[in-house]
Amino acid sequence: MANSIRSLRSYLMQRLLISLYLLWIVSTVVGYFATINYANQPYDIVLLQRANEVATELKLGSGHEQLDVIPTLPDGSDVGMPDSVVYTVTDSEGRKLAGNGNTLRPLSYRRDRTGPLFSNGEREGQKTRMVSLTFPSKNGILQLHVSETTRQRQALIRGILANIVIPQLLLTLIALAVVWYGLKQGLRPLDRLRRDVVNRHRDDLSLLDGSKAPAEVRPLIDAVNDLLERLKQVMAAQQRFVADAAHQLRTPFAGLKTQSELALRSDEPERKQHALEHILTSTQHGIRLVNQLLALARNEPGGQSNDNFTSLDLNQLAQECTVNWVHMALEKNIDLGFEGASATAEVRGDANSLMEMLNNLIDNAIRYTPEGGHITVRVIATKHGMEMSVEDNGPGIEPQHRERVFERFYRILGTGQSGSGLGLSIVAEVAKRHGAELVLDAGSDGTGTRISIRFPRPVSDHPS
Repeated sequence: MANSIRSLRSYLMQRLLISLYLLWIVSTVVGYFATINYANQPYDIVLLQRANEVATELKLGSGHEQLDVIPTLPDGSDVGMPDSVVYTVTDSEGRKLAGNGNTLRPLSYRRDRTGPLFSNGEREGQKTRMVSLTFPSKNGILQLHVSETTRQRQALIRGILANIVIPQLLLTLIALAVVWYGLKQGLRPLDRLRRDVVNRHRDDLSLLDGSKAPAEVRPLIDAVNDLLERLKQVMAAQQRFVADAAHQLRTPFAGLKTQSELALRSDEPERKQHALEHILTSTQHGIRLVNQLLALARNEPGGQSNDNFTSLDLNQLAQECTVNWVHMALEKNIDLGFEGASATAEVRGDANSLMEMLNNLIDNAIRYTPEGGHITVRVIATKHGMEMSVEDNGPGIEPQHRERVFERFYRILGTGQSGSGLGLSIVAEVAKRHGAELVLDAGSDGTGTRISIRFPRPVSDHPS
């Protein structure tokens, strides 16, 4: 797996190296053809002058041709002129009339082109350059072909190419070195950032310094900083949660230990019975606290994903949950009722979490509503979605406490009720997980408490 990871520096260097290599190849090819073109021009002019001199010596086109005259031409033995030159005079049919060459071409090969005609050829394994001229005579059209080898031209071309290709190659290597150094300097902020992350302590969640990072990397650094900030908040919440949970669990377990010791030391049946009753009460309180802590852990951020959300009928879920609490409400002589929506109340969510939320709301309402009171669980449809509420006619919650009652372990003093202060925290976490709005207000007649959870309309129900 590690071998498949590509370095950004090596990737950029590879791309730039290929680009520079292709650019050097293209430049060399273009330079080669340009060199041939420019090298041929002066030599073609000299070759044409030599052909005109031969034509003058042979008096071609004068009507008094002297084809038996042998002009003096370089034979390649002169160091200053290593190319050999030959000539051929032919008639319009391509039959040789004079000369020391063997260029036999009919006049038709010119294809009605007039003036000097240059062409490339080969003689005795050597490349040649030839110019052909035409002259009128008494017996028709005469052709003069003057051909020379191209040693001088090739030497000039090689010299020009060497002066072009070698400097270009050196410039390419220099450019490659400059690019490598530039990449090294350009990626230095990333190396510094990497060292900063590697050298951090595992509990250091401070933000990364992206002030000196390239603009292209800033979105990545901002995303990482956003993740670190969220992790910091989650870890802080977890630390507070663990500390508060440890404090809350210490009390019932300490009570269990004390009452167990009293029961063991006492020989009186009544005192043993009293101690056992306290042990049972503390055990029930501890079980409830542990269950609430587990419920809170399941519904807090990161506890569970939303992949298991399904379409639920809020009417049916709320009615089933309400029925489960009727027995406890009757024990306290409380009228527990349910009012459902007229149509199917569809929401998307996790049934277990919604049941936990509603159980905590009804449990709180029964705890704080006096005997003879009434509680109503209601589901209604609104223009924005579905709303579920639990309303009672108990003592209510003062406005200054309404924001804080959803905090973990927060309890209002003087209520006379036992509890851990986690019930409404679970409600808040479940509502947040489902994207629902949580509203706490007084009852419909201004007394008691009404807690409403407003669910958004499912996406499939949105008007197109």
